[in-house]
Amino acid sequence: MASSHLFHLSQQKPQNKTQGGMRLVAAKHNFPTLKGMSFYKLTLFPKGIREPHWHANADELGYCLKGEALVTFYGTGNLREVFLVKAGEAFFIPSGYLHQIVNTGAEESELILQFSSDEPEDFALSSTFGMFSDAVLGNTWGVTKSVFAEMQRSTKELFATLQEMPVCIPENARYANPYRFDLQNSSPLIVNEGGCAKVARQDGWPILRCQALYFLLLTGTGMREPHWHPETAELGFVRTGRGRMSIMSPDRSVDTYEMSAGDIYFIPKGYPHHIENLENEEELELLIFFDK
Repeated sequence: MASSHLFHLSQQKPQNKTQGGMRLVAAKHNFPTLKGMSFYKLTLFPKGIREPHWHANADELGYCLKGEALVTFYGTGNLREVFLVKAGEAFFIPSGYLHQIVNTGAEESELILQFSSDEPEDFALSSTFGMFSDAVLGNTWGVTKSVFAEMQRSTKELFATLQEMPVCIPENARYANPYRFDLQNSSPLIVNEGGCAKVARQDGWPILRCQALYFLLLTGTGMREPHWHPETAELGFVRTGRGRMSIMSPDRSVDTYEMSAGDIYFIPKGYPHHIENLENEEELELLIFFDK
């Protein structure tokens, strides 16, 4: 039975697909239950680059599912950060910060990205440059306008392209960075025979502003007990396994549905719910984003 709280992300047609990668999107326009949150799954092919871009109205909280990627961003006060993210690691990019993501490996890199808006506003560097004249660009860089005469102009973004030269990884990209958090190797907040929970939130990752990320694992006999979040909504991604969610709405109706790998779900603030693992021999793994 269909549920307004469940979205089969992996069954969606990519919103963007180019030679460098593709993106699956869950936002207000195609998942109407969402409120104040949205979700992208980004796949970068080998040598793929997510072109420099920024989100005008949303902070970005990401998690690397597979592979390795180099994240570079520029922000307020000429701040420049560059760091590698590997499978199991999370990262944070504030709203308005120009950033790019490069696949540094020989296989696909997969990342999930949660935004603090249900309809993120994206600006790509390629399409933004298309609005400026040669003279404006020349004055900006202190060169003659003829330097830009052959530049192709378009207000359509490239989205993801391929790196022609070998990827250069700066040495400092491997250092500790306040915008990266190793969630998978962090100490569990809770662990027992039913499963475990690991958290990336402001008390342990101070750079965060209004988001948090939990890794929840339920064993074959595991269940997340009935509960609710008084001050935050919940947006979850099923990484592996098969589970069942039950959620109550204010009209006292109960919505129960099954979810499997690649699905996402959304639970509004204050709605009671619980999660069960439906596979006795397989763990259920969830990556759960919160908006506070």
